[in-house]
Amino acid sequence: MALPERMCVGCRGRSGKRQLIRVVRTPGGEIVVDPAGSALGRGAYVHLENGCVEAALRSTAFERALRASLSADAAARLGTKLERSIGAV
Repeated sequence: MALPERMCVGCRGRSGKRQLIRVVRTPGGEIVVDPAGSALGRGAYVHLENGCVEAALRSTAFERALRASLSADAAARLGTKLERSIGAV
């Protein structure tokens, strides 16, 4: 059985689901980091690397993938949460 692969919105590279972290737009419209990868909502994946996170935020890839707009403050908060998740690994 093949392992699930996902595409990183930062570098557009494909990796196994466990090598990526998921960001979700919940049904309520909130954008959150989903380390377990099981939250309800529309998801986007990014590698656990600062370069991929920065590229995704800089290019508005999260906004396109999640079909939601992010204010500058919301993007900064998301970047901080993702950096903490990367540091915890």
